[in-house]
Amino acid sequence: MALFKRIVVAIDGSSTSKMALREAIKLAKDQQSVLRIVYVVDVVTLAAESPYELVEYEDSVRRAGDRVLKQAAAAARKAGIEAETARLEVQKIQDRVADEIARNAKGWRADLIVLGTHGRRGLSRLFIGSVAESLVRVSPVPVLLIRGRQDPSSSR
Repeated sequence: MALFKRIVVAIDGSSTSKMALREAIKLAKDQQSVLRIVYVVDVVTLAAESPYELVEYEDSVRRAGDRVLKQAAAAARKAGIEAETARLEVQKIQDRVADEIARNAKGWRADLIVLGTHGRRGLSRLFIGSVAESLVRVSPVPVLLIRGRQDPSSSR
């Protein structure tokens, strides 16, 4: 009996999220699950940080997200898994990427969320923040974190 019938995997195009996608595909095959691949565009942060014409920049980021989703769906199909995709958007200043992933997973009735993590520590985590850490705190379902490759020159 499958433990996880509905799996969400959040991707952003990074090598770490590609690792998470590969693991989610393997798990979906093993569990005979339905897979949903999501990409989140944070238009609130884009508005605050972009030196470019905002509408053009937002459209560019959305198109990039759509390309990443298309590639991810193709990878799933190649592995024999049909996956649906969704481009999500953070639009409220009080929300974060993790909130949007959790909200979408709950609405889709997911049993599990898979997410890549860089495993940052110390000041880099403090300044950059961690979608993974935030998601674990707000997720309505279990979260499987896939650790990215550790830089051999970094200290522990």
